[in-house]
Amino acid sequence: MSKVIKTSFGTWANPKNIALGSVSQVQKIGAFYCFSMRLDNDDIREYSFTTYNKANYMRKIMIGHLEVKFKSEIKKIKS
Repeated sequence: MSKVIKTSFGTWANPKNIALGSVSQVQKIGAFYCFSMRLDNDDIREYSFTTYNKANYMRKIMIGHLEVKFKSEIKKIKS
């Protein structure tokens, strides 16, 4: 389970929940299984895979990477 981190604003944030909210569910669009990931307001990335298993596996990996990114950003802000 992820640790809840206190931000510089005094609020508590769970990086795992933030990462889950930034990545969409896997959807079948045409012949591909796709999901999108919002990194910033202007930076939305879409990924397409040929099988559901590949798409779901990569989605889980991306959520993990986003969680680490959010943890490091929160720590930078606190310093």
